[in-house]
Amino acid sequence: MKKAQIAVLGVALTAGVAAYLLMPSQQPQQVQVVQPITPVVDNDDVLVAAVPLDYGKRLDETMMHWQAWPKSSPIQGVIRKSAQPNALQELKGWIVRGNFMSEEPIRKERLVNGPTAGLMATLVEQGKRAVAINIDASGSTSAGGFVLPNDRVDVLRTYRDEDAAKSGSPDAFVTETLLRNVKVLAIGPNVQTENGKTVIVGSNATLELDPKQAETITLAQRTGQLSLTLRSLLDTIADAKPEEPVETKADDKTITIIRYGVTSSARPK
Repeated sequence: MKKAQIAVLGVALTAGVAAYLLMPSQQPQQVQVVQPITPVVDNDDVLVAAVPLDYGKRLDETMMHWQAWPKSSPIQGVIRKSAQPNALQELKGWIVRGNFMSEEPIRKERLVNGPTAGLMATLVEQGKRAVAINIDASGSTSAGGFVLPNDRVDVLRTYRDEDAAKSGSPDAFVTETLLRNVKVLAIGPNVQTENGKTVIVGSNATLELDPKQAETITLAQRTGQLSLTLRSLLDTIADAKPEEPVETKADDKTITIIRYGVTSSARPK
């Protein structure tokens, strides 16, 4: 090999080595694995119903148990183990006055502690009265028998207008709405429905009224036939507050009737 060729080859090798040395080193990129952080939930045991609880049930320890519940839960009124660790024993013998589903948190406002209290007394809200009215046992004056406990109804009174009857008017009977949005506590002897069973229609309905409404209904029963009209559930939700009770005057026994927002008075016939 000639000296000139050897020189050219040497220059080429030198240039190649120099280029390789000047190139940045390519190292394999490392993949960073991010471990997910499991949030720590701060729990506190809450007392829940172990089985479905209906009106009038007297509690024992087998009907309740503790269940882990987030402390951040917005549900109010629950019984927490941190605040009441002996609740299982303390609530033994209390009476249920509001239905609970299985695993539903138990709230004290839906219980009552009264070993000698009758069932109906446990269902009536504070300041209210339970008043029974006569209805047709066949259901003709209670929406065909479809009025059930906890439904909301309007109370109507149908009476004979003696003045109209004397004048020969064919419309001698008048129907007026006495009360609206009233809670039904019981129909006949039944205060609840259980497992979808049909409620037996009775000859009376027990309503939850305030004292003035109780006076009005008691007087109205002596002056005509009372009927119940069932309110829609949507109306009940929309009318969160019942309308103002009908007022009665003890001196003249006049009944004040609210009809379509218009107030009128009527004396017992």
